Amino acid sequence: MLVLAHISDLHLDGTARATERARRVRDRLWQLPQRPDALLVTGDIADHGTESEYEEAAALLGLRGADAPFPVLTCPGNHDRRAPYRKALLGRPAADGPVNSAHVMPGGAVLMCDSSIPGRDDGLLDAETYGWIESRLEELGGELPVLLAFHHPPVPLHHPLPDSFPLHGSDRLAALMARRPEIAGLITGHAHTPAATTFAGRPLVVGPGVTWTLRLPWEGEPIADRDAPPGFALHVLDDTGRLTSHFRVVT
Repeated sequence: MLVLAHISDLHLDGTARATERARRVRDRLWQLPQRPDALLVTGDIADHGTESEYEEAAALLGLRGADAPFPVLTCPGNHDRRAPYRKALLGRPAADGPVNSAHVMPGGAVLMCDSSIPGRDDGLLDAETYGWIESRLEELGGELPVLLAFHHPPVPLHHPLPDSFPLHGSDRLAALMARRPEIAGLITGHAHTPAATTFAGRPLVVGPGVTWTLRLPWEGEPIADRDAPPGFALHVLDDTGRLTSHFRVVT
């Protein structure tokens, strides 16, 4: 069984507000009596994609200096920029290709996929990323349940803001999942609202935003609720491959 913490959309921008909200969630997760197996961070880590924003994120998430108490797995969102993300967050040479990474644990595997399109707010899992997913699944041989994590949800969420910047090419993703029953579910961010639905017959869970919460159309204006507390999710992937998700706010 895997227990995975999940945060998204920190939008660190150098302001005290963004830092305080991210640190508040970080402190709650770091202090959990039972540690999760990993923390998933599904994009929009930085607001402008600058090296200084990623340096702050690296320090806050325990990727530099004081280590995090569990593995921290990240993928980019539409506000992130690949070259400074690689250099200042991951400590790797700057490069512009997709930022994909795999983490294999005894109870399952997580593939952190790059759905960003440089210079745009909509999303796409490109040919290179699909090839990478296929090769990782081949290596695993279908022996473990696998979660795919990326930024853009592949279905409408019934709000005009996130639905204006969707993941394109979802038919290809659905075809992949039809061929790969070991894919137990999808974990995404982008929408700044916790949500749960299905895609291609598997669970699709959208994490809450740290920086602000999306007001749905029937909740009124303004769209961004900046006073709502930041949130996180806890996902349990059990030995049967069933995904169960819980949501929390940090007051």
